[in-house]
Amino acid sequence: MTQRFLYLVILQIAIVSQVVGQQAIEKKIQTDLILAEDGSTIQLEEGTFQISQSLSMDGKKNMIIRGKGIDKTILSFKNQAGGAEGIKITNSENIILEDMTVQDSKGDLIKTMHVKGITFRRIKAEWTGKPSPTNGSYALYPVLCENVLIDSCIAIGASDAGIYVGQSKYIEVKNSTAFQNVAGIEIENSQFAEVHHNKAYGNTGGILVFDLPDLVQKKGGHVKVYQNEVIENNLANFAPKGNIVARVPKGTGMLVLATSQVEIFNNKIHQNKTMGVGIISYHMTENKITDLEYDPYPTAIEIRDNDFERKPGRVPAKGRFGQMYRFKLKFGRQVPNIVYDGILDPKRLDSSGEYFPSYRICIRNNTNQSFANIDAEHDFKNIQRDVSLYNCHLQAFKTLR
Repeated sequence: MTQRFLYLVILQIAIVSQVVGQQAIEKKIQTDLILAEDGSTIQLEEGTFQISQSLSMDGKKNMIIRGKGIDKTILSFKNQAGGAEGIKITNSENIILEDMTVQDSKGDLIKTMHVKGITFRRIKAEWTGKPSPTNGSYALYPVLCENVLIDSCIAIGASDAGIYVGQSKYIEVKNSTAFQNVAGIEIENSQFAEVHHNKAYGNTGGILVFDLPDLVQKKGGHVKVYQNEVIENNLANFAPKGNIVARVPKGTGMLVLATSQVEIFNNKIHQNKTMGVGIISYHMTENKITDLEYDPYPTAIEIRDNDFERKPGRVPAKGRFGQMYRFKLKFGRQVPNIVYDGILDPKRLDSSGEYFPSYRICIRNNTNQSFANIDAEHDFKNIQRDVSLYNCHLQAFKTLR
C-alpha cells in the first residue's frame, strides 16, 4: 500500500510539473511575440508543446518565427480553451514563419491579415483526426495581404481550404502539398498569383480559383496555375452547410469560378471523377447577387498543354452535380475532362454572339482534352462537345513583380 501510494504521489507530481512546464513555454512564446523588437528572430525549440490560447502578434516588422523543423517543433492546440485561430499575425511587414508543425486549432491554424510581405516556409498545418466539418476552415490563411510566399508547406484536414489565399496581391504558392481538405489550394478574389509545382490529392477539389461577391477586394485575376499534380481528388465533401465550397462536388480537379485572366498549363490532372477542369459562372450557384460591383462571369481563361487522365465511369451520383450529370447531361461513363457552363456575359459579346477576343475561353493542345460546353444558360439544351471552337490564344499577362 505504501509503495503504491508513493508511486501515485510521484506520478501526480510529474503530471503537475509537465503542465506547469507547458504553461511556462506557452507564456514565453506569447511574451516573445508581444515584446520582440523589429528585426529579431524568435526561435522555437524542438518538442511537442500544448498551447491553450491563440498566439498573436501585431504591428511587427522584419521578424522571423522559426522552429527546428516540420514534425520537430509541434504546436498543438488540441485542448485550446481560448481564441479561435492557432496563430494570428496582423498589421505587420516582412514576416517569415518556417520549420514547424501547427495542429488542431478550433478555427484557422495560421491566419495572417493586413501583412505586407508574409512567407510560410516548411510549415505543416493539420487537423490530426479524420476529415470533419468541425475542423477549422483554413490551415494556412493569408487574407488582405501583399507579397505572399507559401513554399514547401503541407496542409491537411481543413473543412474549407488547406492553403487559402484571399483578397491578396502578388502571390506565389509552390512546392507544397495539400490533401484530405475540402479544397486543397484556393486563390480567392486575389490578383497576380502563381501556383506551381504543388501536389493536390485526396481532397474534394484540388485547386480552386474563385471570385466571390460581398468581399472587400472585389476582383481577382491574373492567375497562373502550372506544373502541378492534381490527382484523385475524390474525397466526400465535409464542409459545413452554407459554405460556398460545400457545393464543390467530390471528384473536382480544378475549378475556376467567375474569375478573369487565368492560365492553366502543363499540369498533370488525373483520375478526378467529376471533372478535370471546370469553368463556371457564379450563376451556377443559384445564389442571389446583391453586390453591384461583382462580375459573376469567367472570362479570358486559357487551358493548354495539360495532361488529363480519367478512367471511364459515371460521376459520383450524390449531390447537385451528380444529379445534373446523370439526368440532364447524360454523359454516362464518358465524362469530359474539361467542362464549361457556357453562361456568357451579354455585355462582352460581338455581333455574332461570341466573346470579343480578349474575353474568350481558349482550350488547346491538352492530352485527352475531352470537352463539353453544357449550355447551362439554356437548361442544357444545346450541349457542345467540339473543342476546336475554343482553339485560340490569349495575350500574355504578368503576375509576380
